[in-house]
This record gives sequence, structure tokens and C-alpha cells, in this order.
Amino acid sequence: MSAEPATIGVDRARLAELHDREVRRFVEARPLSAALHAQARRNMPGGVPMSWMVKWPGPYPVYVESAQGAHFTCVDGIDHVDLCLGDTGAMSGHSPAATVAAVRDQAGRGITAMLPTADAPIAAAELARRFGLPQWQFTLSATDANRHVIRYARHVTGRSKVLVFDWCYHGTVDETFATLEDGAVVPRRGNIGPPVPPSETTLVVPFNDLPALEVALATGEVACILLEPAMTNIGIVLPDPGFHQALRRLASEHGALLVMDETHTLCAGPGGCTAAWGLGPDVVVVGKTIGGGVPAAAFGLTQELSDRIQRSVDLEDVDVGGIGGTLAGNALSLAAVRATMTEVLTDDAFERMIALAQRWADGVQGVLDATGAPWHVTRIGCRAEYAFARTAPRDGAEAAAADDFALQQYLHLHALNRGLLLTPFHNMALISPATTEADVDQHTAAFAECAGELFA
Repeated sequence: MSAEPATIGVDRARLAELHDREVRRFVEARPLSAALHAQARRNMPGGVPMSWMVKWPGPYPVYVESAQGAHFTCVDGIDHVDLCLGDTGAMSGHSPAATVAAVRDQAGRGITAMLPTADAPIAAAELARRFGLPQWQFTLSATDANRHVIRYARHVTGRSKVLVFDWCYHGTVDETFATLEDGAVVPRRGNIGPPVPPSETTLVVPFNDLPALEVALATGEVACILLEPAMTNIGIVLPDPGFHQALRRLASEHGALLVMDETHTLCAGPGGCTAAWGLGPDVVVVGKTIGGGVPAAAFGLTQELSDRIQRSVDLEDVDVGGIGGTLAGNALSLAAVRATMTEVLTDDAFERMIALAQRWADGVQGVLDATGAPWHVTRIGCRAEYAFARTAPRDGAEAAAADDFALQQYLHLHALNRGLLLTPFHNMALISPATTEADVDQHTAAFAECAGELFA
């Protein structure tokens, strides 16, 4: 069943009235953020260090003074429960003690030298334990990792195209900014300066659509299939039963590498969905949170694929092939990864985080039931999200059709004014090892107030 439009049950005039009220409340409470933003506009477009930050709700962003654990304090002295956590970058909690100690120690002994340290084999072995892939390489972002994996896939298969799923997101990777329009591959809305038409590099199929996947693979053009095990960046879209088993079979039959981008779905458990669901990818990409907030990412390979790559790349060319970067695998990042993976985001920590995410989802569902709001809530591990449709979507297009930017902005602003930060561009909450039941319940109470006003 297709997801219903987000406008069901929402009075647009009432929404505008409530939003204006929240804007006034925001401005009254945050004069120092306003002053900093006015100063920032002199030298930064939109007054922000990266353009997407202008999409935060309110007339200007909240400026952070300090962050610790599952909370941050803004420059106006307001404490916030952080359910965004850097959109997964701080899923470990802000500045976890073990990571801070490792970074402080390593910074005093050298930040980068283009040489490995003793932390590198420990970090790689821990990732191998979690995901079941034996060979690992380190980068500074999941975007970099995805780019490198795509190059390797083209190299070893001799094929030109990447297959992705409609409305996916894999960082700033050119090949993935494509969507479907009347069955044709076209640039995704907002794609800035695409180097070539994406139809030249990319095949796109709807998530959960196995017949469309088989048709695309039958072209013989696909070097790799790049996907999140469950879609997350258009809202959570879960795989149908049997989808991943069929995906693995089809990839093998048609000679395409299967690449799981677990950057967001690491929330499913210590080894992401790969371990939690028993998947068998050729490559796993993971980024953001593995360094506890310090820029770091990695990609893991099967032994067979790693051997193919090493046999086919000459030593003389290993530094000029478009793989790597001067700061990739630097000493500071690897110290952070080692500490975060072995001491912070432990198996025991995930067990507690997942239980709290279930509490968050149950709280939201209780509010939806009490108010009759025609929305739903979905959870993967320690990540949970509500969306503006009665039923969960089966693909990205259904999820996109159920979105409502104005409604989302109001809900986020309402939460922010009550000391709660949700992930921008989603209605998502992430649980860290430092998050408490009280933090979760604070969101439930605020969400109940908000939904009660919207659906009175």
C-alpha cells in the first residue's frame, strides 16, 4: 500500500499559526545565537560554515557552547537533550572519556605522519570481528570510502555502472545523486553541477523491487550494487522479508559486487545490519561514529576481493589511482577509532541503547494512538523515527511522497524550544551510551504536547 500524503489531518492555517508562535519563542530565548549569526554572515554564505546548516529550523541556527554525553548547551545557556548526535557522527555521545583520552594522548605524540601506528591493526581487527570481513582500509569520511569502493569495483569487474536505489543517499558521491522519473534515470532534485548526466554512470531501481533489480543487473553493465541495508536518509524504509537473500543471489549470478553502506545502519548493533541480519556483502562501508566524532571512516573487503585488488594494482601506481588521501588513516583518527570501537560503542552499550530506542518508539506510538495522528514510527536498533503516513513505505519514492517540509520544520522547532534536538531533514532520534530514560521521556512529553495541538 502506498504511503498517504503528509497533509492528512493537518490544518495548514493552524500549522502556520503554531509555527509563527514557535519562531517568536525561539528568537526571545536566543539573543546570543542571533548576535553570532549576524557576525557570521559577514564572512560565510548564509552565516554558516556549510550550506546545509541553513535548513535548521528557526531564523538562524543554535550556536553550541559545549557538548557532553547526550546533552549540549548553547551560547544562551540552554541545556538540550541531543537526539541528533551529529546525525550519527556523535552516536557514541559527545566527547566520550575513552575517546578523549586517546585523542589527547595521540595529539601530544603526533597527529599525522603518513605512517601507521599501533592503533591501526587493533581498529582493523575490531571491525573485522564485528562485520565478518577480514580486510580493512581507512578514510576520513564514508563519502571517501564509497568513492574508493566504486573505483575498485569498476577496476576489478571491467564494468562502468553503479546500481543504487531510488532516493538513496551515500554522501557526496556523484553516481548516487540520481533518481527515477517515468522509469528514466535523471539527476535528483537539487543536484548541484553534476559532472555528467547520471544515466551515463548509474542505474536506479526502487528499493524492495526485485524484478526491477534483476532487469537492471541483466544488462551486464553493473560493477557494484551500493545500498544501505535499510534506507535511512529518506526516512526509514525496511527491506521486505527475503529481499537481502535474493539481492545476494542476484549480485553473485550477475557478477556485481555487493556493497553495504552501514554508515547510518550501524545503529542496528555492534556489526550493523550485516551482523544483526546475517548478510553477506562483498564490501562494508562505515563512517561517522566510528571515531567518536573525530573524522574517520573505513571500508571492509572479503579476502577474495582484497586479493583481486592487490594482484591488479601495480605498486608504482598505488598512490595515484584515485584511492586514498594524504590524511586518510592518520594517527589521530586511528586512535579515536580504536578507543571508540573497543571502549565506548561496545556490545553491552548497544544492548542498552537499543532498549532505550524502543522506549522512545513506544512513547511516540502512544502519542499517535492517543491523538489519532495518521503517522507511524519505525525503529532500527538504537535509531527510531516517525513519518507522516499511516503505513510504512516500501521504497524511497513512497517515503518522499509522504514528506512535508513545513510540517517537519514546525515539529523540529517545537522540540528545539523545549530543549530537544532532532536530526535535521528527518524526524529521527538516535540513542547514545549516555542517553537516559529521562531524556527519552522528555521527548515523549514534548511530542505529546505538539501532537495534541496539531490534532486537537
